[in-house]
Order: sequence, then structure tokens, then C-alpha cells
Amino acid sequence: MKHNKQKSFLLVVALFFTMSALFAVEGGDGPPPPTVPVGLPVDGGIVALLVAGLFYGIKKSFKKK
Repeated sequence: MKHNKQKSFLLVVALFFTMSALFAVEGGDGPPPPTVPVGLPVDGGIVALLVAGLFYGIKKSFKKK
């Protein structure tokens, strides 16, 4: 019988800490809004790179023949 009391006590303690952590997370104003980086976008040259790769591949395939 002692084993069941010990299990229930540990369960209550675990639930207490879990609930207090959940209430702590809910409070506050939330995270700040994301900032927009200044400068060029990360994927700005992707289209130019793909076009250059396409032309390079076509050139290599014509040279091979």
C-alpha cells in the first residue's frame, strides 16, 4: 500500500510543477515581432544561378557531340 501512496504523491508533485510551468508560459505579452533584415534577400540570385547553370549545361552537351 505504501507503494501506491508514493506513486500518487509523485504524480501530484509532477502535475503541480507542470501546471505552474504552463501558467508561467501563458503570461506576458508574447514574443516580439520579427524584424525585417536590411539588404538583399537571401534567395535573390537563385534565378540567375539557375539560368547560368542551364546555359552551361547546354554548352557542355553541345561540345560533347
